[in-house]
Amino acid sequence: MNLLDHLRRMAGNNLWSNDRLYRAVLALKPGEFAAGRTGFFPSIKATLNHILAVDLLYLDFLEEGGVGAAVYDDFVPFDNAADLSVAQIRFDRRLITFCHALSEADIDRHVITDRRGDGMIPERIGDILAHLFLHDIHHRGQVHAMLSGTSVAPPQLDEFLLDYDLRLRSAEVERLGLGDQTNATS
Repeated sequence: MNLLDHLRRMAGNNLWSNDRLYRAVLALKPGEFAAGRTGFFPSIKATLNHILAVDLLYLDFLEEGGVGAAVYDDFVPFDNAADLSVAQIRFDRRLITFCHALSEADIDRHVITDRRGDGMIPERIGDILAHLFLHDIHHRGQVHAMLSGTSVAPPQLDEFLLDYDLRLRSAEVERLGLGDQTNATS
């Protein structure tokens, strides 16, 4: 497997992980989504909105959309989990499409990132994607921990990449249309 294949698989993992996490979040009892919790952000709602806002910001950089930091600054948080879930999955599918359109040369290509007062900073596409995946994993872990204090058990989020785990995710992979993107042997 090369780096481009890995990045594409990580984009698929983002969709799969978010789908699993949101299925749990959508099963929460009324009030649990927005309830105050211990974490970097004060609720599941705030954390999931942050993930999507940053995702959209980095995708604007990657696609050279030209909106820049305003994508994050102008983001309007979602009040309910169902609408946020739809928006996140829409983003995840855009990210998969973006990653599948990349060439090996694109991984080292620089795009401009708008760092407000620090200026317009060129970054490699591969580095931005790696950062985006790490950011999402980091905050999904926080939501996972927050779910431990709710009526819904946190889902397993690390059964995506290994062939051994295929049996544990096969139905979801099929439902999400990720079958050919997940096996290490494909």
